[in-house]
Amino acid sequence: MDYQRVIDRIDETIVERPGRIILLFLLVTALFGLGLGNIGTSAGTSQFTTGLPAEEAFTQVNEKFSPTFATDTGSTSLIQRERNVLSKDSLLGMLRAQERIEGRESMRVSSTGGAAQIVARQLDPQASTLDAQIDAVEGATEREIDRAVRRAADRPGFVGLLSNDFNRGSATATATIGSVSHEVPAGLSSGSGQGGTSPLTPIQEQAAFTVDTVDANIQVFGAGILAGEFANVITDSLLIVVPAAVIFITFFLIIAYRDLIDLMLGVVALLMAVVWTFGFMGLAGIPFSQMLIAVPPLLLAVGIDFGIHAVNRYREERVQGYSIGKSMRITTDQLIVAFFIVTGTTVIGFGANLISDLPPIRDFGLVAGIGITFTFLIFGIFLPAAKVWIDRRRDRLPIPTFSQTPLGSEGSALSGVLRGGVVVADRAPALFLIAVLLLTAGAGYYATGVNTSFAQEDFLPPEENPDWVMELPEPFRPNEYTVTGTTNFLEEKFDSTQSDSVTMYVEGPMEKPTALDSIHRAGRDPPDTVLTDGDRQADSTSIVTVIQDQAARDEEFGALVARNDPDGDRIPEQNLGEVYDALLSSPARDQALNYMTENRRSARVVYAVESGAEQRAITADAREMADDYRFHAVATGQTVVFQAVSDVIFESALESLVVALLGATAFLLVIYHVIEGRASLGIANVMPILVTVTLVAGSMRLLGIPFNAITATILAITIGLGIDYSVHVTHRFADERREHDLVTALDRTVRGTGGALLGSMLTTVFGIGVLALALFPAIGQFGTLTALSIVYAFLTSVFVLPSALVLWDRFVGYGPGAPASAGGDGPAPDLGPGPATGTPNPDTASATESASLAEPLPGAGGATAPTDVGGDARTDAPPDGDPGPDPSADADSAADADPSAGPDESGPSDPDAESRPED
Repeated sequence: MDYQRVIDRIDETIVERPGRIILLFLLVTALFGLGLGNIGTSAGTSQFTTGLPAEEAFTQVNEKFSPTFATDTGSTSLIQRERNVLSKDSLLGMLRAQERIEGRESMRVSSTGGAAQIVARQLDPQASTLDAQIDAVEGATEREIDRAVRRAADRPGFVGLLSNDFNRGSATATATIGSVSHEVPAGLSSGSGQGGTSPLTPIQEQAAFTVDTVDANIQVFGAGILAGEFANVITDSLLIVVPAAVIFITFFLIIAYRDLIDLMLGVVALLMAVVWTFGFMGLAGIPFSQMLIAVPPLLLAVGIDFGIHAVNRYREERVQGYSIGKSMRITTDQLIVAFFIVTGTTVIGFGANLISDLPPIRDFGLVAGIGITFTFLIFGIFLPAAKVWIDRRRDRLPIPTFSQTPLGSEGSALSGVLRGGVVVADRAPALFLIAVLLLTAGAGYYATGVNTSFAQEDFLPPEENPDWVMELPEPFRPNEYTVTGTTNFLEEKFDSTQSDSVTMYVEGPMEKPTALDSIHRAGRDPPDTVLTDGDRQADSTSIVTVIQDQAARDEEFGALVARNDPDGDRIPEQNLGEVYDALLSSPARDQALNYMTENRRSARVVYAVESGAEQRAITADAREMADDYRFHAVATGQTVVFQAVSDVIFESALESLVVALLGATAFLLVIYHVIEGRASLGIANVMPILVTVTLVAGSMRLLGIPFNAITATILAITIGLGIDYSVHVTHRFADERREHDLVTALDRTVRGTGGALLGSMLTTVFGIGVLALALFPAIGQFGTLTALSIVYAFLTSVFVLPSALVLWDRFVGYGPGAPASAGGDGPAPDLGPGPATGTPNPDTASATESASLAEPLPGAGGATAPTDVGGDARTDAPPDGDPGPDPSADADSAADADPSAGPDESGPSDPDAESRPED
């Protein structure tokens, strides 16, 4: 495949028709800009659970045990905190709060509940309404209330509504949870996850205002509040992260470019990459989620790298004395290939996430891959064209020009630091690589202890934001967040909360005499994570408890149950069909159908579990209990679904890592076979990535960062971003090795490319590291790990890769025709502390010093100009006695008249212009 013809055509178009390229890219930007207004949002945990078998089973269970054509119900929790929530005033406060919420039609209240109502009914068994219950409590003395609390403590479920500091003797507790149920559109409660939108949000926000009118310390909490904070945290995070990224990136770009026009050009190209990517999302209908917050920094990371390399490589040629067109031809000839390799491997790294079973991770892989492709086009074609177009006008127009020195130029302090890897590679490459491999093996073993998690808390802000965050001016100051603090309070004060439960789906003939007994016996002496009463019976809600509660309320139904309960355990064993008929004809019908289907072929049992128990332990215990059922039973519920997501996250992390690593390696083998005729060069290219991946995984365990829904992608991303650095070094080495001996090629590579890599690394680390400022932990962890992966990739590419390339050259190499010493017959460069061969500094180097850098190709005479990769004749300095054409009068100026189409100095009108470097 003659890929060089394609590259030459691109080079020619960039240099000769830059105006047309600029116009085309601006038109495409306008087109993608139309899609920006169509971007929706997706937040919360429900986006990760959709489509999983465990989630589908849970949804089917909930739908199966809901009355047909009935509205769904949503619950609001009223969390009360007092010195004693069982005192007379506190009980009245809770009852009045529930009464005022119930009195508003817009709240669509279907029922209320709580410890206060249970105590009120102990005082007056006929008090069935909130008004009557308030009257009962108001008319009772404190002593009567204390006795009522002690009687209520004998009822199942009462203690669970109180904090774990409940004292039965003194009838005191410091917290309680009341509930209000609302009628909402069907399907709300069928899933396990929490999204960023909920019909309960306006209801619960209104409930919060209503409760504030009551003289009691009561907080409204529920899925609506949670959904609202899920949605707000995305906007608040972007308002903090994006400006911080802009500040850091601008600062380091100023250092890297040191030229106002180049800086502005780089920023415009970055903005175009973001607009193209998010415009694509809007046109493709992909919603913006928490996962995709990481995409802009990733695009900036790759775009900054491409931009700095393009400008720095162009400057290397300009300081040699080459004209604008010639310098850009050499630059694009080499870098388009390098950028293509980087893009291919990066897209493979991100695209490996497409195999995930989790939809948000698949969306992330797709959007990131498309975005990187756009970045390649913009920085590989648009930016060079714009650079040519602008530079041709610097002499004619008052455009200021600042430093044009490439990073890492000869004699600079930076170049001395970058040479460290070359020094080691020259003296003891094998020994150094052995040490690195041992370190890698140790880090890999240590990384096997990384945990995996998936929880609501991963998507919520911390309980308390730093003071400096809350002191930010508008619109950057975030909203007040309460969910995390409330969740922590519930886990600390209550043995179990609403979400701390598992559901058992039981299939079998429920009219069989032993059916109810088997459900009850399955809860006897349960595993440790399941809550129990004093008799080691699991705290559960099922058709059994519905029958028992109805029997306690209805004497006639109670007598029916007693007649069919020969062993006196309050669980009927005879004539179950008759018992069910009576139950379904009673006011408890709807409640019964929540735990048994109308055809009496299946049932649902909900077990309360410890709030502090690990998901993995709860899931294992639930499955153990399912095995104890005589009928077929399946454990499900939110906790089980979340554990299934956690398992999928770990599998996705490993699978995407393997796919990314194998895919990137295969791609590099093919590419290096095509462009260099040396496929094995791809193996050397991959080695730094292996080291980087294991160091990142080891750092995760060291920093206590688990694999979660966000960080699960980090290993594949490490390959995608990290290989960027090693590709630049390897590709530049391959070019330099054609003209120079081994050590000189490495030295020139590290000086020329290492400086650009360092600038790219610093800009990217600080630009992407600002994700650590995001208001929810998972994205902050992702930013930290991504920044670490960039640092590791830079260090391994500059200090480890040279040793790998030395060994590759010794055992494979380019064969006997490659130069064996500097200039083909001179000594190797001095790798001591002084300056060595590299890119000259135009502020100190003369044309004579530049001329000393010229190196002939293998077998070429000293008077013959070497041919670069693009096939153009090239000299490294103006010939002695020929100062070259005046820059203001060369053919570049001729192109100014028609920058979009006119030929430059390399055009047909002056075929020798490109071979004559400028002064």
